[in-house]
Amino acid sequence: MPEKTTDPADLRGDCAQCFGLCCVALPFARSADFAVNKPAGTPCSNLRDDHRCGIHARLRQQGFTGCTVYDCFGAGQKVSQVTFGGRDWRGGPKEHARRMFDVFPVVRQLQELLWYLTEALGLPAAAPVHPELREALEHTERLTLQGPEELAALDVAAHRQQVNVLLLRTSELVRAGAGGKGKGKGKGKGKDRRGADLIGARLRGADLRGASLRGAYLIAADLTGADLRDADLIGADLRDADLTDADLTGAFFLTQPQVNAARGGAGTRLPASVTRPAHWATAG
Repeated sequence: MPEKTTDPADLRGDCAQCFGLCCVALPFARSADFAVNKPAGTPCSNLRDDHRCGIHARLRQQGFTGCTVYDCFGAGQKVSQVTFGGRDWRGGPKEHARRMFDVFPVVRQLQELLWYLTEALGLPAAAPVHPELREALEHTERLTLQGPEELAALDVAAHRQQVNVLLLRTSELVRAGAGGKGKGKGKGKGKDRRGADLIGARLRGADLRGASLRGAYLIAADLTGADLRDADLIGADLRDADLTDADLTGAFFLTQPQVNAARGGAGTRLPASVTRPAHWATAG
């Protein structure tokens, strides 16, 4: 079972194997990210009968930037093909559709945890906790394979808290090896900035090597040329943050949705776990 989760490709959305769940199950409000309001459980007006987006190539131009940022970590295809055995929400009883929409966000959270656990197991500095991480990964994978009723009743918050203890220990081990316990004199180097309000902060060229930025608010922050090597970025809000020429080599717990939400360019150095967003090349 755990072998299925070690390939990051299995932890990314595969729309061809999904029944458009993110376009139906999730709500969104009219804002800079979405052009219209949509309640949970209601199909987006752009969703076609084949479960594909009718404006996929023009989402940003049509005001649906939020859709281009989102990734389900593979929850869509797992709920569609495994949890519900390939049974579409269209045409069936309303209870079937409702249950599928309820389960999707639960599995999405579990899949995100699998992403973090898989990455943690690939970090040599975290070797002292690899056995516990592997056990947590196997347990989390088993949870994703439960039936709809069990998933709907799962206390995801409690499970996330248990896993987070291991992820925090992983962060401490990795950052300690990178001088992340306050060693060094660089600006921000090794500092614990968990949950910090850095909205719009001027951090151009800042030395944030080995820093903990867990859950930090970096919305619209200027991180041009910043050194984020070996920084912990789990849960950091990077919406509209400028990562032009920033160095994120070795940064960990960084997800594709976070990168998609930021701004960057050809000079931005990213860890191998994420890919360079296509819209960066045309960003103004």
